[in-house]
Amino acid sequence: MKLYTNSLRNRIFFSMMVLTIIASVLIAGMSIYQFKEQAKDYHEKRLLRKEAAIKTDIANVLRETDYEVATKNISLIFKKRIYSISTVHGMPVNIYDLNGGLRKSSKAQFLTDSISSQISKEILLKLSDAEDGRFVKEFEKNEQSYRSSYSYLIDNKFKKIAILNLPYIENDEFMNYELEEFLKRLALVYALMFCISLILGYFLARYITRSIRSISDNLKQLDISKRNRKLEIDHKGTEEINTLVSSYNKMVEELEESAVKLATSEREQAWREMAKQVAHEIKNPLTPMRLTVQSFQRRFDPTDPEAREKLNEYSNSIIEQIDVMSNIASAFSAYATMPAQKNEETDVCMVTQLALDIFNESNIHYHEDAPSLKTVFDRTQLIRVVTNLVKNAIQASHPDRQNTILVSIKHDHQNIYLTVSDKGTGVLPENETKIFEPKFTTKNSGMGLGLAMVKQIVENFKGTIEMRTIHGEGTTFTVTLPRS
Repeated sequence: MKLYTNSLRNRIFFSMMVLTIIASVLIAGMSIYQFKEQAKDYHEKRLLRKEAAIKTDIANVLRETDYEVATKNISLIFKKRIYSISTVHGMPVNIYDLNGGLRKSSKAQFLTDSISSQISKEILLKLSDAEDGRFVKEFEKNEQSYRSSYSYLIDNKFKKIAILNLPYIENDEFMNYELEEFLKRLALVYALMFCISLILGYFLARYITRSIRSISDNLKQLDISKRNRKLEIDHKGTEEINTLVSSYNKMVEELEESAVKLATSEREQAWREMAKQVAHEIKNPLTPMRLTVQSFQRRFDPTDPEAREKLNEYSNSIIEQIDVMSNIASAFSAYATMPAQKNEETDVCMVTQLALDIFNESNIHYHEDAPSLKTVFDRTQLIRVVTNLVKNAIQASHPDRQNTILVSIKHDHQNIYLTVSDKGTGVLPENETKIFEPKFTTKNSGMGLGLAMVKQIVENFKGTIEMRTIHGEGTTFTVTLPRS
């Protein structure tokens, strides 16, 4: 599979890969989020449990004390017991009066900073507004997360006597270790899934696009001139693909029908045009023949001493018109039934000179850039090509100047270029596109089949012919043939 090509197969393949990666990232993200939420919930519930247990111990102390349960006696009541409570529950315990002043603490310091001797007004306000009489402040210090809970202590008459503060360190080392191990296992699973998706996506993309690829290849090979192959419908395939295959097969059938109709129409049109042209060309000599015979009937006198001379004159006139008709028939026959071509290695330089030997005009010049250049071409038909092109050049002579005709042969690594140039009348711009059409001619005589026949011969041997002309200055025909 070629990468970076905008094909349906590649889009399906890469879409599966992207979906697998996105799913992996989303699940990993959700897992991290879930672990963090679980850790947060764990610390919150643990602090609640610690707080409830410490309050139970504080309530027991308040029941057993001999001192009056009042804010002013807090430091005396918990003089020693606060340390045992802190040790049993494994966390610092601070007790403040209702105004936020520190009354008793299990430690002189919390971490490295001194314990605040006064609760801020903001915390006191939030604590007083809390419905459950409890406020938790979350903060980070030295890249460590903390929770500090504030709640009221009450006596046996439910009177607020103090504020309990429990600083709690969120130790996530175990949670982080569990998360790290989970992500490692998840990465291994998704690496395996990605490899499986890679293989599955490749073959799935090939399977899905197989029919489309087949249709695409057949569309590239569609040729109206030959019978096109239909595709077989896979009954196990998807409905959409089978519909596409059916549409393609229907299009092939319609194309074949259209091609047959077009070919039939073209043949009929060609025969009609040919029949009209032949009828027209035959009528031209028939008219003078009819006039000659009628004149002969009226004027011929056997007793006339010049009767024999007049008979010969009439006979020559009729024979001349018969020759014209014969030439017409020969021209159409030569165009319609080209002789079977011989694919033989032919020396273009030698055959061109041989063709030029039949012309006696002194204004024909020949030039070649190599003594021998060979191509695969029928020797006889190459002579016809050169002869027709040179005849056209001779017939295109300008009445006011000498027509210089240059026949040249040049070549490069791949091709041979046979060029026939003249300094004649040239071709009108509106006639340039018609010059190779059958029956088109600008001369008073001729069938207009010469250049059409030349083009047909050259193209039969995988060559090309083109014309460059300037009206009033001259014309150049260039035949390009592949070197053998």
